[in-house]
Amino acid sequence: MQPVSGGWSLRARRRAAAPLALVVLVAALTGLGGCRDERAEPVRIRIATGSPTAVYHAFGQSLAAVLNRELPGVRADVVVTAASAQNVRLVGSGAAELGFTQADVLPAAPPEQPGVLAVARVYDDLLHLVTTAGASVRTLADLRGRRVSVGAEGSGTEVTATRLLTVARLGGDAVRQEHLGLDDSVAALRAGRIDAFFFSGGLPVRGVAELAGTTAVRIVELGEWAEPLRRAYGQVYVTRDVPQSVYGTPPVSTVANPNYLIVRADLPEALVREVTRLLMERRAELAAAHPAAGRMSPRSAIVTTPLPLHPGAADWYRASKP
Repeated sequence: MQPVSGGWSLRARRRAAAPLALVVLVAALTGLGGCRDERAEPVRIRIATGSPTAVYHAFGQSLAAVLNRELPGVRADVVVTAASAQNVRLVGSGAAELGFTQADVLPAAPPEQPGVLAVARVYDDLLHLVTTAGASVRTLADLRGRRVSVGAEGSGTEVTATRLLTVARLGGDAVRQEHLGLDDSVAALRAGRIDAFFFSGGLPVRGVAELAGTTAVRIVELGEWAEPLRRAYGQVYVTRDVPQSVYGTPPVSTVANPNYLIVRADLPEALVREVTRLLMERRAELAAAHPAAGRMSPRSAIVTTPLPLHPGAADWYRASKP
């Protein structure tokens, strides 16, 4: 790119102007640009996350702290939810501005005018099938007749686990399904009320790590099921490894699919451009809250199939040349 007047590249000029542009935007949104004397209300950004001991919540809290510190006139906070499916509904209905979701929760062909758009692909969610080390559940087939939590209603875990049980011919009444969130699943497994639970999240999942720190657990191998899931439900599913270093359990492979940070489609481009900039430029700080955040990069973040990028996010990526 050729330098422009003053020795600045176009990209550098745009980055330098971005904070000022956002001040103007926030002033307009809050009425500071008018003749009002009363104190303006901040622009609220509600981030739909998930369980307090899961990755979305840790990531969301750290992102909210960054936005509050660096965007004038913005107040960001997190919303505890059942995770992916509920997050998509909240963002689409305007009850949240940002949210996290697994790719397999999204429609294969979004509508012409989607209510939600993507900011970034953030990392991959790995499906955990957790049981106690002494249990007889050693393979997916061993779940037949067992009491198993398939995730909270409205969660991405529920979507992925239900699909997995279907392709494994364990749907219907073959498994005694319960719909518990991560924290309740951990408590139920400890108390012997269930035999195993599913949870989908980035490594490490704090709730699973805390359980493994006090109870001998087994993470069940699921990697062979990625291909059947792809054939039945689409290409978002891949195989990923859970190394021994994560939970102190023998290494296994499992099913994974990407997850995205999504945004209300009607949010102003300037605001979403700044959110995208901070998401990418503060990766080290976000990774301190959870290692999964450190796996983001501008090059991988733009791959959000089947969901289009928000124009504000797309504009930042174009300028940054990922």
